[in-house]
Amino acid sequence: MNKIALLLLLIFVVSCKSKSAVVASSIDATHLPVNTIIENHYNNKNKFSTLYIKANARYADEKQTQNVTAEIKIKKDEQILISIRFLGITMAKALITPNAVNYYEKINGSYFEGDFSGLSKWLGADLDYNKIQNMLLGEAFDDLNTGKYNETFAEQVYRLDDFSNGNIKKSFFLDATTFLIQKQEITQAAEDRMIQVGYSDSREYNGTVIPSNVSINTFQKKGKTEINLNYNTITLNEELSFPYSVPNGYKRIIIK
Repeated sequence: MNKIALLLLLIFVVSCKSKSAVVASSIDATHLPVNTIIENHYNNKNKFSTLYIKANARYADEKQTQNVTAEIKIKKDEQILISIRFLGITMAKALITPNAVNYYEKINGSYFEGDFSGLSKWLGADLDYNKIQNMLLGEAFDDLNTGKYNETFAEQVYRLDDFSNGNIKKSFFLDATTFLIQKQEITQAAEDRMIQVGYSDSREYNGTVIPSNVSINTFQKKGKTEINLNYNTITLNEELSFPYSVPNGYKRIIIK
């Protein structure tokens, strides 16, 4: 399986082009308590039933650069369908639900059916449905209410560092006015591995706030990977279909 296609499928993030909007807060940018910062972040929680996106993506590592287009369909908290296309041809497709991950890719004629456990081990990243959906929406990877944080405040940004999970450090950077995520990081020191996701130019669409520009960087011993994303089209709360079927003759991937 080409990991480039899979990385684009599983950590593809949304952006779009429309009139900018800022979610304002009446609270002054001061050194607020952690629980107040978290509460105000979740006041920005996106409210929609379905989301349809057409987007552009640029992938780069030490060996190559690829530009593709993508179609993303989300039925909130239930399923995500992502199609990766090159020159209008579907090269890979993934259907993600809270309990399962299904995908196929055309280059090697292969497909996968399974859960997140083996896939997370294979990719070297702890994935689940909520992490992927939250990354698409510009929300924190995890529920911030469950962490224990060291808080710092500088240059109108609140930084929350969670060291409670042993070897894993999670850092969240929130705008002091909007309480939107500007950047979030997960670092695994023992494995010399980190994923960093940055957001900018958030915009409002019928009460739903979504980042317009997203930069994903992964750092591992074998090298660095960059994915930059921008939107072309976005629509909310329309009836969507989620067609998915593996083409005949494709070979199943078994992850042990």
